[in-house]
Amino acid sequence: MSDLPAHVPARRALDPIAEAMHQMPYGVYAIGSVDDHEANVMVADWVLQVSFNPRLVAVVLEADSSTLRRIRASDAFSVNLLAADADSLRMAMQFVQPADASKVEGRPDSAARQHHDKLNGIEYQRSARGLPLLADALMWLECEAQEFTTVGDHIMVLGRVLDGRIQHSAEPMTTAYTGWTYSG
Repeated sequence: MSDLPAHVPARRALDPIAEAMHQMPYGVYAIGSVDDHEANVMVADWVLQVSFNPRLVAVVLEADSSTLRRIRASDAFSVNLLAADADSLRMAMQFVQPADASKVEGRPDSAARQHHDKLNGIEYQRSARGLPLLADALMWLECEAQEFTTVGDHIMVLGRVLDGRIQHSAEPMTTAYTGWTYSG
């Protein structure tokens, strides 16, 4: 692993199957959601196009994520692809923190009570449905949730793409760039 960028932390030892699966590269996406109070984003890397006609994408999320709760309530989400650069990595690191800090095991009570506004200081606009579209994303898609399917220990959300744009041209961020094995 010596050919990884300097910012990539050392990985802990895993069983051979997990190690093999961690070699599968994934894009790093900011998934946007909205509720009555605020827009939110989370980092997810299990995102893929599943159909040309109709235009469909799938996003796979943890069953207890606040983003999934918001998507179920609003029937909508956005997909923002991040660039492989230092600024986007800092942004992704801000997004990877759960909004509800108590979700991370082992945090002291004072830290667990915190709520993270993950869009604080991030330039974005809102779509027609109120979803966050990041100004620095390479591209964005606005999607209407069509189906929710339990897949193992996660939920797959199938979304119909309603709108989308390419905003910038650069190398897309992947888990190989971040050194993360899973982003959410």
